[in-house]
Amino acid sequence: MFSLTLALDAMGGDNGPHVTVPAALQALSHYPHLNLILVGDHVAIRDVLARHHSAESSRLHIVHAEQVVPMAERPTVALRTRRQSSMRIALDLVKEGKADACVSAGNTGALMAMAKVVLRMLPGVDRPALVAPLPSVNGKPVYMLDLGANVVCDSDTLFQFAVMGSVLAHEVGGGNEPKVALLNVGSEQIKGNDQVQQAAQLLQDCPQVNYVGFVEGDSLFSGKVDVIVCDGFVGNVALKTSEGVAKLLLQQVQDAIAGNWLAKIFGYLLKKRLKRLNQHMNPDQYNGASLLGLRGIVVKSHGNVDSTAFFHAIEQAMKQVQQQVPRQIKDRLESVLLEKS
Repeated sequence: MFSLTLALDAMGGDNGPHVTVPAALQALSHYPHLNLILVGDHVAIRDVLARHHSAESSRLHIVHAEQVVPMAERPTVALRTRRQSSMRIALDLVKEGKADACVSAGNTGALMAMAKVVLRMLPGVDRPALVAPLPSVNGKPVYMLDLGANVVCDSDTLFQFAVMGSVLAHEVGGGNEPKVALLNVGSEQIKGNDQVQQAAQLLQDCPQVNYVGFVEGDSLFSGKVDVIVCDGFVGNVALKTSEGVAKLLLQQVQDAIAGNWLAKIFGYLLKKRLKRLNQHMNPDQYNGASLLGLRGIVVKSHGNVDSTAFFHAIEQAMKQVQQQVPRQIKDRLESVLLEKS
């Protein structure tokens, strides 16, 4: 298996190196072909490495960064004043070919703004889309985009999202001719605002995308489709609501088992099934949203995750590098644009 190198924004997120460094060590132990560059304050990074009885090795390198992008900083300010930040340097490493992808748990708006400037957009793409895999009843991931990078989208942008999501589902999710749907307030063709209606028409006229129509919010995890497209405002609200419901259900199951001795006995007997339930429903298992449409690979982790969840974001980046997702999207878009002309 070929080796690959990822640049990690070690200072990003709510807990910085205390999460990103253990996740990096976990990834290196799982994948012998993986190389990691930890970008950030070298003193803080080495302190955490020392606590884990680890140090720099042939597969782990530290690149010092003097600045950190605050989680609440405006993207325009970060773009102008944080050129020596861990986030910016990690993206620069991808641009320079020293890393195959960047993973950050930092400020989403700043990451998108910097990525657009440093890596630039693919031809035919106006805006990057934030996409993540969601669980489904049949066990296959459902890719949903946009999840917050673009709160307002026109029909052309939704169309581009659909094309990119279809490529991702095919290359990373393993779906053959992935089914693509638009998230709407109803499944009937007459439902939806002008943007959704116009996007539906564009997709119906595009043979390169297996468009199957509208889906409603209650079908997000049904497994009936492989890609769900919406604007970032709707997508972010749907994602956060779903995560909240998943955590509520898991907590209720745990509380029910701890409630009395009989429940504890049944809980012990069902231990393996409950463990699988937790793995299937826990949002941390699906951590790692990708910024699609860039000339390089960028994966955004949630800011308040633990090291296990950040480890899953690293895995998402590895899959995209192995499948060369940006090149696949570029080829598909060129084919679509040629067909439309």
